[in-house]
Amino acid sequence: MSPLLFLILVPILSAALVMAGANPRFTALLGAAVNVLLFGALAFFFNPLQEGFQFVSSFPVVPDLGIGFTLGADGLSMVMLFLSVVVTLAAIAVARTPVDGARWFYASLLFISAGVVGAFASVDVFFFYMFHELALIPTFLLIGIWGSGDKQAAAWKATVYLATGSFVLLLGLIGLYLIQPVDARSFDLRQIVAHADAGLIYDSPVVYLLLLVGFGILVSLFPFHTWAPQAYASAPAPAAMLHAGVLKKFGLYGLIRIAAPVLPESVQAFLPLLLVLLIGNIIYVGYVTIAQRKLDWMLGYSSVMHMGYIFLGFAALNEISLTGASVMLLSHGLTVAVLFALCGEIRERTGTLDFSELGGLARTAPRLGLAFGFAAMASVGLPGFVGFAAELMVFFGSFAGAPPAMGIFDGKEVFSFNFLQIGTICAVWGIVISAIYMLRGYRLIFMGPVQERWSSIGDIGGISQAAVVLLIGIMLLFGFFPQTLVNLVTPALILP
Repeated sequence: MSPLLFLILVPILSAALVMAGANPRFTALLGAAVNVLLFGALAFFFNPLQEGFQFVSSFPVVPDLGIGFTLGADGLSMVMLFLSVVVTLAAIAVARTPVDGARWFYASLLFISAGVVGAFASVDVFFFYMFHELALIPTFLLIGIWGSGDKQAAAWKATVYLATGSFVLLLGLIGLYLIQPVDARSFDLRQIVAHADAGLIYDSPVVYLLLLVGFGILVSLFPFHTWAPQAYASAPAPAAMLHAGVLKKFGLYGLIRIAAPVLPESVQAFLPLLLVLLIGNIIYVGYVTIAQRKLDWMLGYSSVMHMGYIFLGFAALNEISLTGASVMLLSHGLTVAVLFALCGEIRERTGTLDFSELGGLARTAPRLGLAFGFAAMASVGLPGFVGFAAELMVFFGSFAGAPPAMGIFDGKEVFSFNFLQIGTICAVWGIVISAIYMLRGYRLIFMGPVQERWSSIGDIGGISQAAVVLLIGIMLLFGFFPQTLVNLVTPALILP
């Protein structure tokens, strides 16, 4: 039995205890803390020099179809599992217990945690998909029942989009199964990659497009992104932290795991299309983010925008860019989790997130202002935070990912940029856009004269402050020592 199974069972058992009558907040917090400790024990025994998956166990479910409940972890999986358990702990720590339905509220958070841990620990593609679906159901409940604003419309819109994305993705995974040799078809990722390495899989453009669209909708790839800002603006802070910080990374993780090693020719064939879409994420959505007048909507659009950078690292399809994209999965997850946690703290204290009604909060809540400043700088990609190293690898890897185009001008051979380099140049402009909306938002909320009605609001403290400090500390730790992540992730990448 794989010890990874306990990382899945702990939140499920904690949710069961909560629904059976145990103290909801204490039990959920205890379960999340136990999972962090369990991950620490796994990390201690994990050997980063060993190739392939570790802690592997497999239980056949439908042997005739090659479906088995197989768990395992390599360097990339360990990074994502770490993100999952840490953000779960922080999300439950900052949660405000609702008046009605507290048991279901905390149980839903724990079920999301179990789903994301199960997805990132799964070696079988079928269960990888099913665990993600498990995590989506409580997400809809959290938004529709305990959200704010037009919460039911946001929940239904997210449901329609994500259900469509899941259906398209399922078709892509079935197609992935069918393009394997008839006598050796499997949903086991190790077998699929081995078949691709042996040249036994037809590099199908149709299957790749199904995977790209399916994963893309789940990740809010432009133009399938409109569900995300509204959902995050309406969601309770813990739900936004878990979905934007962890669950949304499922799609990009899947593309790096499946499409990159198995369908590299199709990735290259549709590179111009993907570049146009990801530039839409970075430039178009970036300008839309600048136009926002409420913090929750600004953060929702910002989360969509930053997905474009990770797509760029995937599109370049080389070791540097894929490593940067993988590290950015962690850096963005931590950053957006802190921002949504602090967004919830501001909403709790003021009752509004409208920029026009805020101002001067740094005078009355200096610790809150300091923490938001750290998170804002991390989101921009300031050196010292892990996001800086991730963005640097994505840009360098993408710019060098294809040979420069050469043309003839006036009888001489001249240099010109190729599609990928032009896309990278456009993406770099996103850093400026990020700086504009983040610094502007910080100034409008925390700087200037304090309004009289905010003169006595309380500052962040207690367990909420500890959770935020934990996430910021991790961002700084890996920002100063990014090689730790690089050494974990790079051996796990399977390059075409």
